[in-house]
Amino acid sequence: MSTLKLKASILGTLAAIIGLSTLFFTIILNALGAFNIWTLGLFIVFFNTLQWLIAPYLIDAMYRVKKVSRSEEPELYEMVKTISRKSGIKMPTLNIARIPIPNAFAYGSPLTGNRVAVTTELLDTLDAEEVEAVIGHELGHLKHRDVQVMMFVSVLPALFYYIGYSLMWSSMYSRRDRRGGNGSLLVLIGFASILFYWVLTLFTLYLSRLREYFADRHSASVLDEGDRKLSEGLVKIAYSTARTKRFYRNMGSLSSLKALFISDPDSAGKDVAAISQMGLWKSDRELVAEYLSRKVTTADKIAEILSSHPNMVKRLRALQDFA
Repeated sequence: MSTLKLKASILGTLAAIIGLSTLFFTIILNALGAFNIWTLGLFIVFFNTLQWLIAPYLIDAMYRVKKVSRSEEPELYEMVKTISRKSGIKMPTLNIARIPIPNAFAYGSPLTGNRVAVTTELLDTLDAEEVEAVIGHELGHLKHRDVQVMMFVSVLPALFYYIGYSLMWSSMYSRRDRRGGNGSLLVLIGFASILFYWVLTLFTLYLSRLREYFADRHSASVLDEGDRKLSEGLVKIAYSTARTKRFYRNMGSLSSLKALFISDPDSAGKDVAAISQMGLWKSDRELVAEYLSRKVTTADKIAEILSSHPNMVKRLRALQDFA
């Protein structure tokens, strides 16, 4: 997929999410004429905005994130500074997360500014050039304002989810609505809202996958041999994550904000199954080449629909096509 087609797909998906949400919300208001729906909608928007503003503090606490200075990590600091300059953005605050999986993530809000974090395990697992490519990916998210965009579109499914359940619960405690009808209208609209929540969630996940491709492409475009470096880094992240999850049974908290990560930790086991069959003594390039030869099955395609990250094989192929 060319860069122009990828941008068009992102904009088209975003427009579809906003357009469908507006249309369905208008239908609900016309059907009910209820001020409570407006109140609920405003509350959900306020709650999610507040959550976005304070989320960096919660992420820091959850993932044991610590800000690092140039004196503490001179090579990593200069790496982020250089790639930020190449990306045409202000250097974000550099942080290290002390969690046992190799990964990285970009986050931030108007209260905290932009931040990028790499885990200690990532620094121990990847070569310097692969770390560079991973940082290039995360800075791509910041350049494209993915944090803000995904926060905005994530509010919309939540809105219809709470509207649906509120209406269905209201119908249970009301014999009839204010216009003299019965609660069946509330149940019907509530059920339709829940259904629409799932539809919007699929659109949101698709948008998230497109933006992962776009961030990959950014890394490949601003770094020399960025496609190769990122491909090798992604394969090694998948293998190391799957190995780590065998020893750490309680990984739920590490996956709770997996949409932030460069690689989905929940799919690492499946991703690494093929890598293990290829042999561990092959070079990084050979592992990537053999991984690219895999066939994307129907099961893989179905699993991808419900994931915030692209299928690993498709992701690597997209990097090769860009190169």
